[in-house]
Amino acid sequence: MPSGWTAPLRLSYGDIRISALAREHLRDDVRGINASLELIRRTRGGSWPTEPVTEEYNYVDLVWHECEFRENESFGYAVYDDEDRYLGCCYLYPMGRRTPLTQDLLGYDVDVSWWVTPDAYRNGHYETLYSALGHWVATEFPFSRPYYSNIEIPGKGGRGT
Repeated sequence: MPSGWTAPLRLSYGDIRISALAREHLRDDVRGINASLELIRRTRGGSWPTEPVTEEYNYVDLVWHECEFRENESFGYAVYDDEDRYLGCCYLYPMGRRTPLTQDLLGYDVDVSWWVTPDAYRNGHYETLYSALGHWVATEFPFSRPYYSNIEIPGKGGRGT
């Protein structure tokens, strides 16, 4: 990351707002993950989560996200709507952390992924969050070539830019 640059702690776009993922999101995050296991596998993909999470397990994960954020190594955000309903999470990881690095991926500078709860998905927030991420990556972060690593990319089908 550029010297002196600090990631934004909060951002908004339309009726979506995000804040740096932290311990304060524990209960919402556990409920959201556990309600969304199949949807996360179908839309975001990856090996997580494999089963429901406990508060104890997720607390450690949230502290890890806080540390990574503070060190400018990766950026996890909790996602809410304007009425304070928890919608899911989004992540900006260094290339190679979430998605194995290949020759085809060498030109990208950040791995962007997200997931939403089933209610949020039904209400169109999966697509809105994708649009929000595109806007935020272009205007709030020092990245020029994002790779969207979700399995389901709105309007595009599979993974990519």
